[in-house]
Amino acid sequence: MAQWVTVWRAAQLVGVPRGVLQQRVRSGEIELADGLVSTQTLLTLYPQTKLEESGLLERVTQIRDDSFGKRLRERILPSQEVLAQRLFQQSQELADVQRHLQRYHALVIALRDRLHEFSRSAGADDARLQALRRQLDEGLARALATESVDVLDVMDDMLKVVSAQVTVRPSGHQFTVEGRDSLLQAGMRAGLKLNYGCGNGSCGLCKVRVIDGQVACTLHSDYSLSPAERQQGYVLACAHTAASSELTIETLEARGPADMPEQQIVTSVRGLRELAPDTVQLHLQTPRTHRLRFLAGQSVTLGLAGAQDAHIDLAIASCPCDDRNLHFFIARDPGNSFAERLFSGAVKPGDAVTVWGPSGDFVLDEDTRPLVFAACDLGFAPIKSLIEHALAADTVPSISLFWLATRADGHFMGNQCRAWSEALDNFDSTLTHHVDLVTGASHMSAAIRADLFDIDCVYYVAGPRRFVDALRAELSAAGVSAARVHCEITS
Repeated sequence: MAQWVTVWRAAQLVGVPRGVLQQRVRSGEIELADGLVSTQTLLTLYPQTKLEESGLLERVTQIRDDSFGKRLRERILPSQEVLAQRLFQQSQELADVQRHLQRYHALVIALRDRLHEFSRSAGADDARLQALRRQLDEGLARALATESVDVLDVMDDMLKVVSAQVTVRPSGHQFTVEGRDSLLQAGMRAGLKLNYGCGNGSCGLCKVRVIDGQVACTLHSDYSLSPAERQQGYVLACAHTAASSELTIETLEARGPADMPEQQIVTSVRGLRELAPDTVQLHLQTPRTHRLRFLAGQSVTLGLAGAQDAHIDLAIASCPCDDRNLHFFIARDPGNSFAERLFSGAVKPGDAVTVWGPSGDFVLDEDTRPLVFAACDLGFAPIKSLIEHALAADTVPSISLFWLATRADGHFMGNQCRAWSEALDNFDSTLTHHVDLVTGASHMSAAIRADLFDIDCVYYVAGPRRFVDALRAELSAAGVSAARVHCEITS
């Protein structure tokens, strides 16, 4: 018998991005009933789906008994307490179903016996009574017959134990809690713009109200909820995880850059990595009690402690889902004191760097159309942040990246782009070189035109002004509306 699951759970079961299923819903291939998808429909569209090939069993069972295996178990499996609560809930649901089935079975047997008595009393002449008796016997035989198991039902039952699905009200966004993640960690990994501050149970900014389902405390918190808040079901998202397989919470989410607070955080240099002779990656880490809240694609100002003239404005090149670890791409620039100190070796791991921000409105819209990212040189920094956010949100059917290199350093993270292309079915990257910004933009436009101009895509363009202006003009000439093109000028 077919089961009904959410689009989010359906994507997990068949192993495709959620955006792909949403596109099939829009095209009419998948019909929804109250927002749910039939597992029978899924098996029709994805007949190759098998439990042993889904990767689900391998993730849970093929874990080595060493320190690596322990870390992997902690990431994939919930704690013993949470696992026990979810299994107990499943057992309760199964017991309820068995009890109802036993009662229905007893009722049907009693009705069959009564019909047999009536048949003997009425004799063989009552055709209607005989037909009713045959119908009941045949129906009972079919109900008791052994039927093949729906593989998606089995997979769904397993998913409900090892992970939990959370629905956020009033937005309707959904995300999955896996392993020992808190509600806040899991929501951020899924690309949600949840409200929070410290992330360790001290400030209370991540309060959410539990509407349906159960939660379990995973972290001691210094912030104390009022008796009224506790009675209304409020908990701290950073200190709780989902104890039931399905959970509904209520909280407000950021709608855009205007909802991001201005922050000043003293971070420490975690590492410096040479990506190319004239390009380095700066890795900053925030304190555990004060993390940077930002949107993918935004920028900040960095300042070295004790050097008033050493400041630089940079786009964040990492995803908001990892708010403690901030990555930046910095080019050699003799005219900038911050860059000079970085390349001269004056900046060491452990040094203090002050971060002011975030700023900028080069952020992803709430959109489910295919995304096209176009970057030039260090414009790849905000583009990388947007791509990682889009991959985390998993709501778009496809992503295309075009990266033009005019500097000698070329594509300093070309391996990352190729890894995305090889690992993700819905990701394509095209890396090009040209010394001239405008000519390079024209060549990029021709490459985009070959595949994507006939598709209703949304474009995100970042790089030097001449590149951005040239590509924007090319897109406009090709009939792409200005509303579908988002631009960011970088140095």
